[in-house]
Amino acid sequence: MIRSDHSARNSVLLPLAALVVPTLVVLGGCTMGGGGFQLNPPTPDPRVGLAPGLFDAGEAIWNLRMVSTTPPPEEFVGQTNSDLAFTGNYAIQGNYDGIQIWDISDPRSPESVVTYVCPASQSDVSVYENLLFVSGEGFGGRLDCGGEGVEEAVSHDRLRGIRIFDISDIRNPEYVANVQTCRGSHTHTVLKHPGDDDNVYIYVSGSAPVRPSEELEGCSALSPEEDPNSARFRIEVIRVPLDDPDAAAIASSPRIFQDLVAPPTHGPAPADIAEVEAARARGAFVVEFMGVAQVVPDEIAEQMLAGAMAERGGEGTPTAEDSAFVRTMLDQMVQQQMGQQDDDEGPGPGPDQCHDITVYPAIGLAGGACGGYGLLLDISDPVNPTRMAAVADSNFSYWHSATFSNDGSKILFTDEWGGGGAPKCRADDPYEWGANAIFTIEDGDMVFQSYFKMPAAQTPQENCVAHNGSLIPIPGRDIMIQGWYQGGISLIDWTDPAAPFEIAYHDRGPVDGERMQMGGSWSVYWYNGLIVNSEIARGLDVFELVPSEALTQNEIDAANSVRLTHLNSQGQPVYEWPATFALARAYLDQLERWNGLAGDRINGARNQLAAAEGAAGAERGEMLGALASSLEGAAGSAGDPAKVAELAEAVRRLADEM
Repeated sequence: MIRSDHSARNSVLLPLAALVVPTLVVLGGCTMGGGGFQLNPPTPDPRVGLAPGLFDAGEAIWNLRMVSTTPPPEEFVGQTNSDLAFTGNYAIQGNYDGIQIWDISDPRSPESVVTYVCPASQSDVSVYENLLFVSGEGFGGRLDCGGEGVEEAVSHDRLRGIRIFDISDIRNPEYVANVQTCRGSHTHTVLKHPGDDDNVYIYVSGSAPVRPSEELEGCSALSPEEDPNSARFRIEVIRVPLDDPDAAAIASSPRIFQDLVAPPTHGPAPADIAEVEAARARGAFVVEFMGVAQVVPDEIAEQMLAGAMAERGGEGTPTAEDSAFVRTMLDQMVQQQMGQQDDDEGPGPGPDQCHDITVYPAIGLAGGACGGYGLLLDISDPVNPTRMAAVADSNFSYWHSATFSNDGSKILFTDEWGGGGAPKCRADDPYEWGANAIFTIEDGDMVFQSYFKMPAAQTPQENCVAHNGSLIPIPGRDIMIQGWYQGGISLIDWTDPAAPFEIAYHDRGPVDGERMQMGGSWSVYWYNGLIVNSEIARGLDVFELVPSEALTQNEIDAANSVRLTHLNSQGQPVYEWPATFALARAYLDQLERWNGLAGDRINGARNQLAAAEGAAGAERGEMLGALASSLEGAAGSAGDPAKVAELAEAVRRLADEM
């Protein structure tokens, strides 16, 4: 399926990997949730106009409690914090220079227990049992974790792929193995397949250029038509034997992009057009990237000019000759990255790599966020995933990540418009650009429902766009906490896929009030009652949910009854709730909020639950059984029969435990 809502310009605004670090409708005073429920966010939005600062920025928070904020260790100050994984009482935080392990058993005071320096951007992290997996894609990453980098164009000291650590003693990680890949690992996904207890599988997404075959045998940058073993237009599947991780190796290279063509795309936003015009007027470097003009960041331009001067042995101020040399080099870099496409030849090829893949083993599906497309994959055979459906949308620039609803009936994709290093939440940026897109999954296809974008305008000094998040196990609802870089974190209810709305947030002012400096939420995930945020520049934040008009304490208590042994958000777990009184009361609260059951029945059920909780043994079981039977009888005539049935089942499970 291809959506072409804004297809007047067949161009795309993607990050120029060689140059940069890898819209807004502001809501009014209320958001209607349906069924008579009305949510009243603060107005004016306190996120607008926050004071800048690195560790002393202004803050705004609504319907969340900040438990702690902890700066990065000295070794990682000024380096980019990336993704998170969790095991036991520990949060593992990637960093472009290595990994940081935090003991979060006391969330009010997370303890830094490991600072492992091992450069190789972007250090995407995942765990399974006693194993830790870390992505490496940067050209300077070394097999020995050395910090001196790799200067040579071809080097057998370079690491681009997956590092494997033994974390049996998590406070003393042991680097045990690595698997090299032709394009490195920008991100990766760990799949524990229900039918295989001997192995885990890693789906590798690598977006860097193909390395030379002299460095890694078998690597080819030719098209599959020219070389059927090309490293392009495929992902890598690594098999890791759990009892022998040293034997980890690539098991297959599925070509899940077969026959996809370049999708329709949108052009630049009004602010981007103005920026390019101003840049050209002051003589800055501007490149044409797939038909869209982009300004080369000043720091990159300065580095390239210095290189041009050094090449000719010059000193002092760059000359016109140096500028001309840099402009030529920029044009060549764009051509090498994107290739040449004659307009008369029709649309070019589609994506040749995914940015991120989310697997949901419980339903046998994966969501691939793959540059210009969102893919639905069948992972019933973990070594040979196959494409079931593909969607494209001209409002989306860069399909970045995916999240399924807990029941697997819906999927939400994010759009990393601008590559994460640009301000894309300005007041005049279109609402549909750099947002989430929500689809229902129907008969193996994806059907578009709506967009959602964090609704507070951010400044041109704040990189802001949709990024990583996870579901929170609120029973009967699809609620997700999500990072938006310097747009902060946002709690979203997308239970109704056609009408998502925001119910909580936290935001800080820009890192720097004068110029764009990278910062903000790379990823934020729920884990065993905590909301843990990886702040790119500021370290680690821990939040808790608080009751509000959109979320009751019973719903929060039911969510917190779900306990995980570990979490990789890209390996999505199925949430299952133990039988608790909080779970039953959570369903009652929802029936009241959405007018799903008559008020007298809700009050009666609450009284009966309270009485049963005060009883014990057989008496409690009899009281709960009677209530369950009553609710089962009432479901057919209720406004929300499905929710009443869920309530009755929760009460029945409580009764059966007596």
